[in-house]
Amino acid sequence: MQSFNSILSKCKNIFPGLLAAVIIAILAKFLEDAMPIHLIGASVIAIFIGMILNAIYKPAALSVGLKFTSKKILKLAIILLGASLSIQTVLEVGKLSLIVMCATLLTCFGGGYFIGKALGLNWKISNLISAGTGICGGSAIAAIAPVIDAEDTDIAYAMSATFLFDMAMIVLFPFMGHALGLSDMAYGLWAGTAVNDTSSVVAAGYAYSEAAGDFATMVKLTRTLSIIPTVLVFAYVNARVKQKEAGIQTTKKVNIKNLFPYFIVGFLLLSAFKSLGFIPEPVSVTLKELSKFLMVMALGAIGYSTSFKEMKKSGIAPMIHGFIISALVVIVAIGVEYLMGMV
Repeated sequence: MQSFNSILSKCKNIFPGLLAAVIIAILAKFLEDAMPIHLIGASVIAIFIGMILNAIYKPAALSVGLKFTSKKILKLAIILLGASLSIQTVLEVGKLSLIVMCATLLTCFGGGYFIGKALGLNWKISNLISAGTGICGGSAIAAIAPVIDAEDTDIAYAMSATFLFDMAMIVLFPFMGHALGLSDMAYGLWAGTAVNDTSSVVAAGYAYSEAAGDFATMVKLTRTLSIIPTVLVFAYVNARVKQKEAGIQTTKKVNIKNLFPYFIVGFLLLSAFKSLGFIPEPVSVTLKELSKFLMVMALGAIGYSTSFKEMKKSGIAPMIHGFIISALVVIVAIGVEYLMGMV
């Protein structure tokens, strides 16, 4: 009975924020459909609605549900998306994105090192921003922060820097893609490797077209896998820094199981079931529509959890770092695509 009461209590805490996200998603979809010309997707609209509501009024009772929606519901949405995609396509995307991904990661961590030095940032915040930009925004920052013993202020700065430019990319990427005349595949590869957070990739991708959104999401999932080796490298680097500074032999264990993004496993499993014909087409279409609505919900929750006031406290140096790295990644990613003959 105590366990049941605990579950019931958690559900009651989650429900208000979850309901708010549902309402935002419904409103965003309505506004998207009401537009005579499809210039901005429901995902972007949901983020802006959430941010406006946050500035006007945000009851504390919504916080738990909004966090649950922005984290858990988004991952569920990506898992369900796998039901409409074949495993052959996922493998092909991984092969195409590997070269671009390696180039952007090298740009982030190589360029980020020198930019951080020039701006006088400590190595922890500099690399957190680079990881957020090069891998997957907040997820990469959250995964790497514990193994380098990052301070809460470092994490907050890095989160704010990457998120701020993600907001700009969501709006600017579709316009730049159309201006460059990119195909759905070329744009999806560009957005999937150059935009930071998973939610932002989803928003920027589907704002261009449904095909571009599907492709960008798959590219982003492939890119997310680089969290594991990156975390292991930084765990080793931090151990060496501690040895050098304190002269003490120290090791830091890294639990690979906890770091592996489980939603990618679910995504790949559903893709495999779809490839083998276990998921009928009507079910596949339904799951994809549900996935898209859940994504809009999650993005609305992220917007509602974003405070303009808190973002102002992040300071200027990390923002400059984030801007330079983000701009370099955008340029390098599209440059590599040109060299590969995709554009």
